[in-house]
Amino acid sequence: MTAGVGFTGEVVEYYAKYRRGYPPEVADRIAAAFSLTPDDIAVDLGCGTGQLTTVLAERVGTMIGMDPEPDMLSAAARAATGITWVLGSDRDLPTLGRALRPLGVLTVATAIHWMDRDTLFRAARPLLRPGGGIAVVTNGLPLWLQAAEWSRELGSFLGEWTGRPAATCQTDDAGRRVTRDALEGAGYEVIERTVDYTAPLSVDAVIGGVLSAMHPLPEPERRRLTSELERRLRPYGPMTEEVSVKLQLATRSPE
Repeated sequence: MTAGVGFTGEVVEYYAKYRRGYPPEVADRIAAAFSLTPDDIAVDLGCGTGQLTTVLAERVGTMIGMDPEPDMLSAAARAATGITWVLGSDRDLPTLGRALRPLGVLTVATAIHWMDRDTLFRAARPLLRPGGGIAVVTNGLPLWLQAAEWSRELGSFLGEWTGRPAATCQTDDAGRRVTRDALEGAGYEVIERTVDYTAPLSVDAVIGGVLSAMHPLPEPERRRLTSELERRLRPYGPMTEEVSVKLQLATRSPE
């Protein structure tokens, strides 16, 4: 991850309001995998506006959210108290780790595709307590890649709008396989778990989710995108999405 990848300004507002949160079961799985207690420290790397950070904070004594975008951290801090928010990227993790006692868990959610996995996972090993580890969380497929008619319509629209296939953001099986290979190559023992749920979805939430994944658009262009998406999605009526949260839980193996 490099400092400043474009999540600023209005994009952060959409991100905070419309990006999926996490059901408590996700934090429960992470806590159980690494036997987290109120004595533990957790770092959520690439935390964004804190969707995972805030849920996991209830399972540990010290919760740190770390992100390279100042606007993301400002939005996160406005929404949640009792969490330490730190400006930095995966490259800064060793420096942060040296200032802390060993971590119970390092989490990385939808930001893993921005990071150098091999370097990160090796750098994290000496920062973890015995039995601690890394949780890489894939929070379902993007809105435009789901097995529903409205999603196919959205993917078609985005292909027309951008002139290229809709991105997977490495949320697919191939992306998770890259992550697992890197974890095992760095000496972790990996187990995989899934948390499934169904959620209602409004047209506004779909549009906000799309805008949260784009660089800021000029006002006329944003209005045009919003109007066209509303026109194309309204016929589908009340929508739902099937979300399958994939967890790769990697325990630091003995030296």
